[in-house]
Amino acid sequence: MVLLAAAVCTKAGKAIVSRQFVEMTRTRIEGLLAAFPKLMNTGKQHTFVETESVRYVYQPMEKLYMVLITTKNSNILEDLETLRLFSRVIPEYCRALEENEISEHCFDLIFAFDEIVALGYRENVNLAQIRTFTEMDSHEEKVFRAVRETQEREAKAEMRRKAKELQQARRDAERQGKKAPGFGGFGSSAVSGGGTAAMITETIIETDKPKVAPAPARPSGPSKALKLGAKGKEVDNFVDKLKSEGETIMSSNMGKRTSEVTKVHAPPINMESVHMKIEEKITLTCGRDGGLQNMELHGMIMLRISDDKFGRIRLHVENEDKKGVQLQTHPNVDKKLFTAESLIGLKNPEKSFPVNSDVGVLKWRLQTTEESFIPLTINCWPSESGNGCDVNIEYELQEENLELNDVIITIPLPSGVGAPVIGEIDGEYRHDSRRNTLEWCLPVIDAKNKSGSLEFSIAGQPNDFFPVQVSFVSKRNYCNIQVTKVTQVDGNSPVRFSTETTFLVDKYEIL
Repeated sequence: MVLLAAAVCTKAGKAIVSRQFVEMTRTRIEGLLAAFPKLMNTGKQHTFVETESVRYVYQPMEKLYMVLITTKNSNILEDLETLRLFSRVIPEYCRALEENEISEHCFDLIFAFDEIVALGYRENVNLAQIRTFTEMDSHEEKVFRAVRETQEREAKAEMRRKAKELQQARRDAERQGKKAPGFGGFGSSAVSGGGTAAMITETIIETDKPKVAPAPARPSGPSKALKLGAKGKEVDNFVDKLKSEGETIMSSNMGKRTSEVTKVHAPPINMESVHMKIEEKITLTCGRDGGLQNMELHGMIMLRISDDKFGRIRLHVENEDKKGVQLQTHPNVDKKLFTAESLIGLKNPEKSFPVNSDVGVLKWRLQTTEESFIPLTINCWPSESGNGCDVNIEYELQEENLELNDVIITIPLPSGVGAPVIGEIDGEYRHDSRRNTLEWCLPVIDAKNKSGSLEFSIAGQPNDFFPVQVSFVSKRNYCNIQVTKVTQVDGNSPVRFSTETTFLVDKYEIL
């Protein structure tokens, strides 16, 4: 088989997009496509037509034609099989089989055509492989991005830790009545004067800025040159007078710097020397006709201590769960103490928890098929109509104490049928024509916004809209397990701590 060209043209023979696989001039291909409609015999159901030099293999697509131009000695059966693959590729990139839509996605179509045919010969590929090749999805690139994001998070955490150390050193110096030392190598070369907030702001901003060569030192001594901005002293004196009278004055430069830090580096949580991360992940599978097939939830409390003097501590855990969660402590944790008093402490009270490392001290697991335990129920009702399907999908929050953020409900769509027609919707939606999915996006679902619905129409069968997938994040955990207090082992004096809670989705499907 030798394929000369593949083209999408109108019924009048006007080329919309054409890909030549052998050396051909534009005039030659336009002449062949212009002669193509005149060669077709009306009333005969053929899918090819021949001239003295070439063969046209074609397939009608509404108001357009998908045309392959081959040599006369090529295998017609292979030509027809290739034509079917070309015809299936076009709806993957175009929502409608119209001239404007084809022109808009012409480069995507050419890239896909090149995956099917190389130098006039058919490649052994299918539609799924073409989609993968054109997306150029690289596992190595994903790994590289994940490593880079991890490094950026670690750098930001180190930056906040350094800023906190600077702040603590300044407080200690002021408490002892000494002059605050200069700190080099991180942020500005020295910190003196101004408030603590100004010091942290200066440090964070200087860290993010690229390094600039220092300006050459000016010779000291009196200068008779004109001084720009000499009125600044008068302004400062006026501001000082206002301050003495009780007026609150905000420096414009300080306001700008603070706003920059707020935009770029708004830390999600203030980490104390004792920090706990409570994380839960849920895996849930439901049937489309109702019924919970399986629900499994895993949770863990991770302890991180950044100061040696807080190594010998105990965590007071409050467990208000009523769903039958199975708890398990770390092997080095005193299990009897936890069972009797809900305290997490080491078996040997003289030992300390590891410093500057995340330690899992308590984990729990919940597995059930009880429908009342489903945090967010999804009902999808596709019903056949004359032209396709009318789909109604609704959600309802059953656990009203939860607040779900960035909720995305993904509904698969049939391929090659265009975009859905949206009726009523609570929230927003995105249509991904490449992956044939409809994403229903809801920023927040909580007790005030516990239910909503979406209606749309599209060509297809009821089975085309499953499985429905759900993703969300929450800053409240599903099981009511929290750390309420942290105390020292000796003397039971309270210790300041911070907590970060995350509830994530590992898999959430309605089959």
